Amino acid sequence: DTINAATMLNQSKNAFQAEIDSACELIDFFNFNAQYAEEIYENQPLISPDGMHNHFEYRPLEGFVFAITPFNFTSIAGNLPSAPALMGNVALWKPASSAVLPCYYIMKMLEEAGLPGGVINFIPGSGGTVGNPVLADPNLAGVHFTGSTETFQHIWKTIGTQIDRYKTYPRIVGETGGKDFCLAHESVDLDELATAMIRGAFEFQGQKCSAMSRAYIPSIIWDDLKEKYLTELETVTVGSPRDFTNFVNAVIDKPAFDSITDYIDFANLSDDAEIISGGTYDDSTGYFIQPTTILTSDPYFKTMKEEIFGPVLTIYLYDPADWDSTLELVNTTSPYALTGCVMGRDKEAIKQAKDHLTHSAGNFYINDKPTGAVVGQQPFGGSRASGTNDKAGSELNLQRWISIRTVKETFDTPKDYRYPFLQED
Repeated sequence: DTINAATMLNQSKNAFQAEIDSACELIDFFNFNAQYAEEIYENQPLISPDGMHNHFEYRPLEGFVFAITPFNFTSIAGNLPSAPALMGNVALWKPASSAVLPCYYIMKMLEEAGLPGGVINFIPGSGGTVGNPVLADPNLAGVHFTGSTETFQHIWKTIGTQIDRYKTYPRIVGETGGKDFCLAHESVDLDELATAMIRGAFEFQGQKCSAMSRAYIPSIIWDDLKEKYLTELETVTVGSPRDFTNFVNAVIDKPAFDSITDYIDFANLSDDAEIISGGTYDDSTGYFIQPTTILTSDPYFKTMKEEIFGPVLTIYLYDPADWDSTLELVNTTSPYALTGCVMGRDKEAIKQAKDHLTHSAGNFYINDKPTGAVVGQQPFGGSRASGTNDKAGSELNLQRWISIRTVKETFDTPKDYRYPFLQED
């Protein structure tokens, strides 16, 4: 309850969003990671001929892992330092400066559960104050990161320019930004699509790496969809998470508020865009932004390409006859490849989209919104500018925090260096 309450208070999450994050998902990370670790240690696939025994030894990395956690998910904040620690590593944990409170209570919980001192080291502070000396330390063995693409690329470059100072090559694991899409086929169920758009774009104020941010809608269904979508959106209330009737709450802080509203203002002044919902905001008693929908005639409009990380969805209408070219448009418009969804009842069109968009999303959803990955069900991560796709919530992620030693034990050790071929005829 304390961690849930801290998440609601610090991150402005409503009760449902806090519960599925700081309780359910955090518990899933702890439970499933323990199972995955056990499966890793039990895996001994090597062949041992007579006279010897071969096996893998799963060692922790030689050094420490630097865990840098985001503001938006308490569960991710708990997982990034604890996953390497589970595999035997020491972790240095730097929480996001805007979301220290729930992380503090997670750290207290781990200590109360018996975590030895010095295994996970909680170090709140600014990126430069904490990060610069950590990245300069020769004992850095890994980075476990969730945050902005810009910061991750800075970390990667910093490590690369001083690679010769480290005792070992650091493992770099990161999940960064997204420009997550919804591609609707003309065969889509309109009620399902409208619900996916509202939930996918506006839950937790669009501050999910997976949030739907761009939607491609067939022009022939738009009039009917628009009526359903806007009618439903009018029922969405915005306000404090203390009021459980509010679906949308405040964005995290002033810099986020300013950045998001700059995009809204840009669209409001553009000849290529029309704001059809929201577009208003108020920071007098909190950083509140109304769920904003932008309709654009330009498939490369700024808000179709750039990550906004707020309650803003941009829609582009396409001619159903241009399905093939629209697939390529979805694939190439953004540098990101985190999540995306395709919605429709035409199975052949769905298969075509899935195949064409192979590298467009690390988590691909069919007839569902592109958010809501569950540990053990949909391991999370994307590639391109979205990260290293090491799939948090799976065995694949834990594999990054071990260094395998191959051990051969011989029972019949040779006592003569001479091989048979050396004998005279």
